[in-house]
Amino acid sequence: MGRDSAMPQEIILDLIGSSIKEDRLSPGCNGEYYLPVEETEFGPLVTTLASRKCALIGLFCAENFSAGARFTLFYVFEKKTALLVLVRPVDRVATSVARLLPSATWFERECRDGFGIEFDGAFDERRLFLHETYPEGFHPLEKTFRNAPVTLKESVNPEDEYPFRKVNGEGVYQVPVGPVHAGIIEPGHFRFSVIGEKIFNLEIRMFYKHRGIEKLAEGKTPAEVIPLAEAVSGDESVANATAYCCAVEKIAGTVVPDRAWYLRTILLELERIHSHLGDQGGMLVDIGFPLGANQFAVLREDIFRMNATLTGSRFLRGMITIGGLSHDISNEQLESIKPFLRELKKRYRVGLKIVLSTTSVLDRFSPTGVIKKSLLRPLNLTGPIARASGGRGDVRSNHPYGIYETFCPAIRTLYDGDVLARFTVKASEIMDSLDLIERLLASMPDGAVSTPPVIRDGYALSLVESARGQDLCWVWIRNGVVDRYKVRTASFCNWLAIEHAVQGEIVPDFPLINKSLNLSYAGTDL
Repeated sequence: MGRDSAMPQEIILDLIGSSIKEDRLSPGCNGEYYLPVEETEFGPLVTTLASRKCALIGLFCAENFSAGARFTLFYVFEKKTALLVLVRPVDRVATSVARLLPSATWFERECRDGFGIEFDGAFDERRLFLHETYPEGFHPLEKTFRNAPVTLKESVNPEDEYPFRKVNGEGVYQVPVGPVHAGIIEPGHFRFSVIGEKIFNLEIRMFYKHRGIEKLAEGKTPAEVIPLAEAVSGDESVANATAYCCAVEKIAGTVVPDRAWYLRTILLELERIHSHLGDQGGMLVDIGFPLGANQFAVLREDIFRMNATLTGSRFLRGMITIGGLSHDISNEQLESIKPFLRELKKRYRVGLKIVLSTTSVLDRFSPTGVIKKSLLRPLNLTGPIARASGGRGDVRSNHPYGIYETFCPAIRTLYDGDVLARFTVKASEIMDSLDLIERLLASMPDGAVSTPPVIRDGYALSLVESARGQDLCWVWIRNGVVDRYKVRTASFCNWLAIEHAVQGEIVPDFPLINKSLNLSYAGTDL
């Protein structure tokens, strides 16, 4: 998808209409626009934005941001190439928008757990990341809370346990899966309502490994937060570090050298490749097809080894820094990977041919786990799972950063929305990423790979397209340190897709559907 011909400010002015004066709209550091709103105008404006098919892609809270109010809620809306942030000062109570904008459900519950804000009219008032053992009145993102051991409840009364949705009827059984699993994966709970093997309802519960990353960032220098950004999700280290550094660089007015952006982009695309390869191999393991799975597992391991050779880290950690890269990758090293990439392409095509010519694989992949296109905007589903269901969004195209405006990859879209479509979209994206890396290597400029930043106070929003989709980051620097670091990965929104994808399927197909979405537990549970 090409960029919309209308400029972002023009799109936003058309959305908000003439009732709000243009001078109230202020440009942010990174192409976003901020609009402070009064409580009386908030509801009608949100209704208008929803009716104009804007997606609510983020909702978060900051303390002591607005004069005269302890808390400020930020509602981030996306429409084509435009990003509008509604700035809403509140005390302890705010009106819920979740009935109008379903993607707000988890956002609001997250703000309530973290800051103690109640949302009037919310249809789901259950806790999100604070499980039952946390004490009442505990809100760890408030400034009054200092990191220290918290005394948890020793036991929980049955009536205080998490109330899962119930599906009643003759022959309906509840099948709980997790949170502890047989494989070496992070915890997550899946509560199925089934008749026989057919699934009528699924409810997921995450947040068993909450690490308090956003709280840990408070009071740290911008450079000290980079390792936290890398730790958000292990196989999204480059994406989340880039999103964070982009925000700080925009606040500081730092210009990243061209060579650094070329190398950053290569690292971002290598991360996309090894993530997709792991996902594809996992999908084949889940249907008992080791011949194909092994092809992709070997390729993924080869990518990891090349990552380590280039950067010293299999997961490319320690490279992204504010102002560019921590160190250069020599032209000799870059030249040496060209034959590796050419050989990787050939071997990957062989693996694809084996998989896509095997009827038993195709029978399991299609039409399993369909995600309808109508769910994409309401739930803010992004990335390959959205593009496999007819979506045309990609941050690299809609909100290009670095050199993606010049080297913008094609948007690969399919419409079936099933496991096969997701597998195929990821296959196309792997090939596109390999092609893009080769183009970048062929035109690699010389020069510095870092510009020493001069840290300034301010705030900025940034978006990055990780392997899983749209990652959002907002950074507020005050008095030279990070006052608020908000990160929302694609997984946080995409997890809700699985509750719809399994409807009408059978329980044995759940692992396959789950793997085809490739959702991160850690990236959801900060």
